[in-house]
Amino acid sequence: MRGLPRTLRGLPRTLRADLLTSGAEPDGRAGAPRWLEWRPVIAVPLTLLAVGMLVLATNQYAFHYRTGVLLGILFAGAQSVSLVVALYRPVPAWWTSLLVMVAVTPFAAQAHQGDVFPSNGVSVTGVPGGPAFPWDGASVAQQAGSLFLLALRVRPRIAAEALVITVLAGLVCGAGVPRPGGGDLRLALLVLVTTVVVGAALGGLGVARTRLVVQEERTAEERARRTLLEERNRIARELHDVVAHHMSVVSIQAQVVPHLVDNPSDALRENAEAIRRNAVDALTELRRVLGVLRSEEPLTEAARHAPQPTLDRLDELVGNARGAGLAVTVTVSGERRTLPPGVELSAFRIVQEALSNTMRHAPGSAVRVEIGHRPSGLTVRVTNTAPQRAVPSSAGAGHGLLGMRERAAMLGGELATGPTPDGGYEVTAILPARSADGPVGPAEPAPRTP
Repeated sequence: MRGLPRTLRGLPRTLRADLLTSGAEPDGRAGAPRWLEWRPVIAVPLTLLAVGMLVLATNQYAFHYRTGVLLGILFAGAQSVSLVVALYRPVPAWWTSLLVMVAVTPFAAQAHQGDVFPSNGVSVTGVPGGPAFPWDGASVAQQAGSLFLLALRVRPRIAAEALVITVLAGLVCGAGVPRPGGGDLRLALLVLVTTVVVGAALGGLGVARTRLVVQEERTAEERARRTLLEERNRIARELHDVVAHHMSVVSIQAQVVPHLVDNPSDALRENAEAIRRNAVDALTELRRVLGVLRSEEPLTEAARHAPQPTLDRLDELVGNARGAGLAVTVTVSGERRTLPPGVELSAFRIVQEALSNTMRHAPGSAVRVEIGHRPSGLTVRVTNTAPQRAVPSSAGAGHGLLGMRERAAMLGGELATGPTPDGGYEVTAILPARSADGPVGPAEPAPRTP
């Protein structure tokens, strides 16, 4: 009760902010319902309905309320057009409907002067069978339509304010106009209230669904971003072992250098020692980086110290896939040469991920693994035929294709994936490499799947 005076004092300001606006979304709420995209389609039947109401309302205003044909067309046209405009500007359309009702009131009051309504409710003088003003059939339908479209677009509070103002204005306008009883009034009030309640409920449901869709899209984006970060962390942990191995070799070789020279100079000893210290410091920093990137689920001791795989273990990988029931054939072309450990590791992981994806998404298919050694680098192609049986789609974004793409991009290579004409799937990666003799030319472009 203490806040009631403050609420009443702020009521004019609230009504002005809510209802004195020409915007499409007067309440400014986010998550507009998606049915608004269909407004051009909805406007077609609504326009036909407005034309029918124009004819009925013109006859009512011109002959029942004696406004004359021109004013009757003007009043009826304004109300009919406002019904279509309410799809785009609900508040101005509602105000138009309300102002037409107020403007017609003097004509209706003058037309009903001298009418007599006996107990059966039929006018015996003046306008025979005159409608109950202001909510006769055409008018109540038009106002109900405007309020419904308004309630679909605004907050329930604004819809309730518009309903109260409409009812109060209607009662005031109809106070001086005789009516044949209160039946029509009660029915009109029931129609208006029901329309606003249903419109507000449907509008809230539409906004809730839209916000749910937006939230699901954001969740999917966050999940994809988290998956990307997890995969990059995993790749970084694997590359740590490769880099650490090289730095360890550098440290050992720097320590051995002075012993390979007879009577090494002091400058040679100092430079070799500086190289060894820098290598040790680099190893320390690498361990710190690995500590930052470590998984929430730490690896076992055996997995932590296991060497990173290379293409030398390809036969073991293919053997495991065949043991799981996958028909795999391997083709190696080109002259095999020593490749950087990062390229070997990435090639192995790409084949591993491709085989895992085939077992999950294409059970019973035949797989062909092709390894091509080229002067510019390494080509990895894994192709599977169509699955022999359907499998349920997996929810969420996996690490397979994402990890392949990240590994290829890390090396400056390319990755092409996509379905094949026979219903299978193909993964092709071009991994540029630096040979033992020095740098090579740019990688050949990845072939695209037709």
